[in-house]
Amino acid sequence: MANVNSTRKEDRRASQYAYVGLERLIHERARLSVLTSLAAHPAGLRFGDLKQLCDLTDGNLSRHVQILQAARLVEVSKSFEHHRPQTVCRLTAEGRRRYVEYLSVLERVVRDAAAATKAQPGRKGARGAASI
Repeated sequence: MANVNSTRKEDRRASQYAYVGLERLIHERARLSVLTSLAAHPAGLRFGDLKQLCDLTDGNLSRHVQILQAARLVEVSKSFEHHRPQTVCRLTAEGRRRYVEYLSVLERVVRDAAAATKAQPGRKGARGAASI
C-alpha cells in the first residue's frame, strides 16, 4: 500500500507544472483581452468599445469574437440604434465559468513561479532582481 501512495505522489510531482487548465482558446492574448473586458462589463460591450479596450483592429476583433462565439464563450447580438447597426458582445454563462476556471489555474502558475524563485535565494534574474 505504501508503494502505491509513493507512486501517486511521484505522478503528481511529475505533472505539477502541466497546467492543463490553461486553454489555448483563452490563453491567446487578444482573446484573453476580449474575455477580461467582457467579464468587467457583464451587460456587454459595443464592438467599437471592445475594440478600443483590447487595442485591436476591426478585422482582428471580429475574428477573435467569431472563435469565442463558436466555442460558446461569447454571444453577439446585432440591432439598430438611430438607424445605425450596433453589435454588442457579452460573455455567456459558460464563458464566465471557463474564464474563472482559467484564472484559477493562472493564479496557480503565479504562486508556483513565486515559490520557485523564493526557493533559490541569492539567484538573480537577468536584470539583477532577486525576485519576480
